[in-house]
Amino acid sequence: MPQAGPTPPIEINTAPQPDASVIWLHGLGADGHDFEFIVPLLRIEDRALRFVFPHAPYRSVTINGGMTMRAWYDMHMTPAGIEQDAGHIDEARAILAGLIETERARGIASERIVLAGFSQGGAIALHTGLRYSRPLAGILALSAPLPHVDHLVRELNPANIRRPIFMAHGTQDAVVPYGYVEAGYRLLQAHGVTAEWRSYPMGHQVIPDEITDISAWLRRVIE
Repeated sequence: MPQAGPTPPIEINTAPQPDASVIWLHGLGADGHDFEFIVPLLRIEDRALRFVFPHAPYRSVTINGGMTMRAWYDMHMTPAGIEQDAGHIDEARAILAGLIETERARGIASERIVLAGFSQGGAIALHTGLRYSRPLAGILALSAPLPHVDHLVRELNPANIRRPIFMAHGTQDAVVPYGYVEAGYRLLQAHGVTAEWRSYPMGHQVIPDEITDISAWLRRVIE
Protein backbone atom coordinates (compact mmCIF):
# COMPACT_ATOMS: atom_id res chain seq x y z
CA MET A 1 0.00 0.00 0.00
CA PRO A 2 1.39 3.48 -0.80
CA GLN A 3 2.64 5.34 2.24
CA ALA A 4 2.08 8.99 3.05
CA GLY A 5 5.37 9.90 1.35
CA PRO A 6 8.99 9.82 2.60
CA THR A 7 8.52 13.10 4.43
CA PRO A 8 6.62 12.98 7.75
CA PRO A 9 3.50 15.12 8.08
CA ILE A 10 4.03 18.79 8.80
CA GLU A 11 2.87 19.79 12.28
CA ILE A 12 1.98 23.22 13.62
CA ASN A 13 1.00 23.64 17.27
CA THR A 14 -0.92 26.68 18.46
CA ALA A 15 0.15 26.01 22.07
CA PRO A 16 2.86 23.92 23.78
CA GLN A 17 0.55 21.08 24.88
CA PRO A 18 -2.19 20.52 22.29
CA ASP A 19 -5.37 18.89 23.54
CA ALA A 20 -7.05 18.60 20.12
CA SER A 21 -5.87 17.83 16.59
CA VAL A 22 -6.87 18.89 13.07
CA ILE A 23 -5.63 16.50 10.37
CA TRP A 24 -5.80 18.49 7.13
CA LEU A 25 -5.36 16.81 3.71
CA HIS A 26 -4.27 18.74 0.61
CA GLY A 27 -5.63 18.48 -2.92
CA LEU A 28 -4.33 16.91 -6.13
CA GLY A 29 -0.76 17.85 -7.05
CA ALA A 30 -0.11 19.81 -3.84
CA ASP A 31 1.58 18.62 -0.65
CA GLY A 32 1.38 19.06 3.09
CA HIS A 33 2.73 22.60 2.87
CA ASP A 34 -0.29 23.76 0.88
CA PHE A 35 -2.47 24.76 3.83
CA GLU A 36 0.14 25.83 6.36
CA PHE A 37 -0.88 29.39 5.54
CA ILE A 38 -4.36 28.93 6.95
CA VAL A 39 -3.37 28.37 10.59
CA PRO A 40 -2.72 32.03 11.51
CA LEU A 41 -5.64 33.18 9.36
CA LEU A 42 -8.05 31.09 11.45
CA ARG A 43 -7.21 33.23 14.50
CA ILE A 44 -7.67 30.43 17.01
CA GLU A 45 -4.49 30.94 19.01
CA ASP A 46 -6.54 30.61 22.20
CA ARG A 47 -7.13 26.93 21.39
CA ALA A 48 -4.37 24.39 22.05
CA LEU A 49 -4.46 22.64 18.68
CA ARG A 50 -2.08 20.45 16.71
CA PHE A 51 -2.49 20.85 12.95
CA VAL A 52 -1.23 17.82 11.04
CA PHE A 53 -0.65 18.27 7.29
CA PRO A 54 0.23 14.92 5.67
CA HIS A 55 1.62 14.39 2.19
CA ALA A 56 -0.27 12.17 -0.25
CA PRO A 57 1.63 9.35 -2.01
CA TYR A 58 3.16 9.99 -5.41
CA ARG A 59 1.00 8.51 -8.16
CA SER A 60 0.68 8.58 -11.92
CA VAL A 61 -2.47 10.65 -12.54
CA THR A 62 -4.18 9.58 -15.74
CA ILE A 63 -6.29 12.71 -16.20
CA ASN A 64 -3.09 14.79 -16.06
CA GLY A 65 -1.41 12.88 -18.88
CA GLY A 66 0.03 10.21 -16.60
CA MET A 67 2.25 12.72 -14.79
CA THR A 68 3.53 11.62 -11.39
CA MET A 69 2.46 13.88 -8.55
CA ARG A 70 1.14 13.68 -5.03
CA ALA A 71 -2.44 12.45 -5.23
CA TRP A 72 -4.74 10.69 -2.83
CA TYR A 73 -6.19 8.77 -5.79
CA ASP A 74 -5.99 8.50 -9.58
CA MET A 75 -8.62 9.96 -11.90
CA HIS A 76 -9.36 9.18 -15.54
CA MET A 77 -11.99 9.92 -18.17
CA THR A 78 -14.65 7.39 -19.15
CA PRO A 79 -17.66 7.72 -21.47
CA ALA A 80 -19.70 8.51 -18.35
CA GLY A 81 -17.30 11.24 -17.18
CA ILE A 82 -14.46 11.36 -14.65
CA GLU A 83 -13.85 8.09 -12.82
CA GLN A 84 -12.06 8.26 -9.45
CA ASP A 85 -10.10 5.18 -8.39
CA ALA A 86 -11.96 3.37 -5.60
CA GLY A 87 -8.96 1.22 -4.65
CA HIS A 88 -6.77 4.28 -4.19
CA ILE A 89 -9.50 5.93 -2.11
CA ASP A 90 -9.45 2.89 0.19
CA GLU A 91 -5.64 3.17 0.46
CA ALA A 92 -5.91 6.86 1.34
CA ARG A 93 -8.56 6.08 3.94
CA ALA A 94 -6.13 3.65 5.56
CA ILE A 95 -3.43 6.34 5.63
CA LEU A 96 -5.81 8.81 7.30
CA ALA A 97 -7.09 6.19 9.74
CA GLY A 98 -3.46 5.56 10.72
CA LEU A 99 -2.95 9.26 11.37
CA ILE A 100 -6.04 9.29 13.59
CA GLU A 101 -4.62 6.40 15.60
CA THR A 102 -1.29 8.22 15.90
CA GLU A 103 -3.07 11.20 17.45
CA ARG A 104 -4.99 8.95 19.81
CA ALA A 105 -1.73 7.28 20.86
CA ARG A 106 -0.41 10.77 21.66
CA GLY A 107 -3.27 11.27 24.09
CA ILE A 108 -5.86 13.05 21.90
CA ALA A 109 -9.34 11.56 22.27
CA SER A 110 -11.17 10.87 19.00
CA GLU A 111 -13.82 13.40 20.07
CA ARG A 112 -11.04 16.03 19.90
CA ILE A 113 -9.88 15.17 16.37
CA VAL A 114 -11.11 17.02 13.27
CA LEU A 115 -10.62 15.57 9.79
CA ALA A 116 -10.28 18.29 7.17
CA GLY A 117 -9.35 18.51 3.53
CA PHE A 118 -9.48 20.45 0.29
CA SER A 119 -10.62 18.88 -3.01
CA GLN A 120 -9.33 15.27 -3.07
CA GLY A 121 -8.31 15.71 0.56
CA GLY A 122 -11.86 16.67 1.52
CA ALA A 123 -13.18 13.60 -0.27
CA ILE A 124 -10.87 11.37 1.79
CA ALA A 125 -11.85 13.18 5.01
CA LEU A 126 -15.52 12.41 4.31
CA HIS A 127 -14.91 8.82 3.15
CA THR A 128 -12.83 8.11 6.26
CA GLY A 129 -14.73 10.05 8.89
CA LEU A 130 -18.21 8.86 7.95
CA ARG A 131 -17.05 5.23 8.21
CA TYR A 132 -14.97 5.69 11.36
CA SER A 133 -16.18 3.71 14.38
CA ARG A 134 -15.39 6.28 17.09
CA PRO A 135 -16.98 9.74 17.36
CA LEU A 136 -14.84 12.53 15.94
CA ALA A 137 -14.95 16.24 16.75
CA GLY A 138 -16.04 16.90 13.18
CA ILE A 139 -15.33 16.69 9.45
CA LEU A 140 -14.46 19.63 7.19
CA ALA A 141 -14.66 19.16 3.40
CA LEU A 142 -13.79 22.12 1.16
CA SER A 143 -14.41 22.14 -2.60
CA ALA A 144 -14.42 18.35 -2.40
CA PRO A 145 -15.79 15.89 -4.94
CA LEU A 146 -17.88 13.05 -3.58
CA PRO A 147 -16.68 10.00 -5.53
CA HIS A 148 -18.53 6.73 -5.02
CA VAL A 149 -21.00 8.36 -2.66
CA ASP A 150 -23.41 5.49 -3.35
CA HIS A 151 -20.87 3.14 -1.73
CA LEU A 152 -20.28 5.52 1.14
CA VAL A 153 -23.94 5.77 2.15
CA ARG A 154 -24.09 1.97 2.44
CA GLU A 155 -21.21 2.01 4.93
CA LEU A 156 -22.04 5.01 7.13
CA ASN A 157 -21.10 4.47 10.76
CA PRO A 158 -23.62 5.74 13.34
CA ALA A 159 -20.72 7.09 15.42
CA ASN A 160 -20.25 10.05 13.08
CA ILE A 161 -23.28 10.65 10.86
CA ARG A 162 -24.65 13.20 13.34
CA ARG A 163 -21.35 14.73 14.34
CA PRO A 164 -20.54 18.27 13.08
CA ILE A 165 -19.76 18.29 9.35
CA PHE A 166 -18.95 21.41 7.35
CA MET A 167 -19.12 21.16 3.55
CA ALA A 168 -18.30 24.22 1.44
CA HIS A 169 -18.16 24.73 -2.32
CA GLY A 170 -17.76 27.47 -4.89
CA THR A 171 -20.68 28.22 -7.17
CA GLN A 172 -18.18 29.05 -9.93
CA ASP A 173 -15.99 25.97 -9.48
CA ALA A 174 -14.89 24.80 -12.96
CA VAL A 175 -12.80 21.90 -11.58
CA VAL A 176 -15.38 20.14 -9.39
CA PRO A 177 -18.87 21.20 -10.56
CA TYR A 178 -21.05 22.73 -7.86
CA GLY A 179 -24.18 20.78 -8.86
CA TYR A 180 -22.37 17.44 -8.72
CA VAL A 181 -21.23 18.02 -5.14
CA GLU A 182 -24.52 19.49 -3.97
CA ALA A 183 -26.31 16.38 -5.26
CA GLY A 184 -23.90 14.24 -3.24
CA TYR A 185 -24.55 16.35 -0.17
CA ARG A 186 -28.32 15.87 -0.63
CA LEU A 187 -27.81 12.11 -0.84
CA LEU A 188 -25.80 12.10 2.39
CA GLN A 189 -28.49 14.21 4.02
CA ALA A 190 -31.18 11.76 2.88
CA HIS A 191 -29.26 9.00 4.68
CA GLY A 192 -29.19 10.86 7.99
CA VAL A 193 -25.90 12.78 7.73
CA THR A 194 -26.34 16.18 9.40
CA ALA A 195 -23.87 18.23 7.39
CA GLU A 196 -23.79 22.02 7.22
CA TRP A 197 -23.67 23.21 3.59
CA ARG A 198 -22.08 26.52 2.60
CA SER A 199 -21.70 28.00 -0.88
CA TYR A 200 -19.47 30.91 -1.88
CA PRO A 201 -19.11 32.97 -5.08
CA MET A 202 -15.71 31.49 -5.93
CA GLY A 203 -13.94 28.94 -8.09
CA HIS A 204 -11.84 25.98 -6.89
CA GLN A 205 -10.21 27.86 -4.04
CA VAL A 206 -10.54 29.13 -0.48
CA ILE A 207 -11.56 32.75 0.17
CA PRO A 208 -11.48 35.00 3.27
CA ASP A 209 -15.22 34.78 4.03
CA GLU A 210 -14.96 31.00 3.97
CA ILE A 211 -11.94 31.05 6.30
CA THR A 212 -13.93 33.20 8.74
CA ASP A 213 -16.75 30.62 8.70
CA ILE A 214 -14.29 27.75 9.15
CA SER A 215 -12.80 29.50 12.17
CA ALA A 216 -16.22 29.91 13.78
CA TRP A 217 -17.06 26.26 13.07
CA LEU A 218 -13.78 25.02 14.57
CA ARG A 219 -14.42 27.07 17.71
CA ARG A 220 -17.79 25.35 18.07
CA VAL A 221 -16.55 21.80 17.59
CA ILE A 222 -13.36 22.19 19.67
CA GLU A 223 -14.24 24.09 22.81
